[in-house]
Amino acid sequence: MEGDIIITEAHHRKAAAEILDILGETIKTSVPFTLTIAGESGSGKSEIATALADALKEKNIKTYILQQDDYFFLPPKTNENQRRNNIEAVGTQEVNLTLMNEHISTFKQGESLISKSLVVFADDRITTEKADLSDVDVLIAEGTFTTLLDAADVHVFIDRNLNDTLESRKKRNREKQDAFLEQVLTIEHAIISKHKAKADLIVDKDYHVHKKVKQ
Repeated sequence: MEGDIIITEAHHRKAAAEILDILGETIKTSVPFTLTIAGESGSGKSEIATALADALKEKNIKTYILQQDDYFFLPPKTNENQRRNNIEAVGTQEVNLTLMNEHISTFKQGESLISKSLVVFADDRITTEKADLSDVDVLIAEGTFTTLLDAADVHVFIDRNLNDTLESRKKRNREKQDAFLEQVLTIEHAIISKHKAKADLIVDKDYHVHKKVKQ
């Protein structure tokens, strides 16, 4: 999303390093490789994705990040107005997850170019851009609902709730912190918390990464 400010801090880089420690050999032998990073608003999805891309770059592994924010059907302010008019609008149906999943599949099949939406936050509009994936080794898809993208090889879930993320949301200051936002986040929590069971790696509240034991 154009206009988004992403600041990676030590804890984000720590989580990224631990993800790479776990997945490093798998990534090397499985290019093209795809993973998702999911979690609640303010949990550090974009920051960990960026830190992971930086860590991979140091190993000469090129990445590209797909942001779920670019796959919303409506631009941010318009989408917020729709939510305020009808709180039941909040949910996975706001996002074109089908297209996001198709773009992951397209990358894995060796296609070098995808046409994707690009949200311009300041103008509250959606435009399009061409993403050149011709020399990309790893595709990272980050966003609240990305654990649902079954085309990805690995799913990472950040296990932090709306209370844990309060300070980071205030620091980001992208949304008005009011009772309506808390209502939205509560609804999203009820949805996203169920996705943890689908994840392969869990980032805990201290930003340590654990392999999830499959039942």
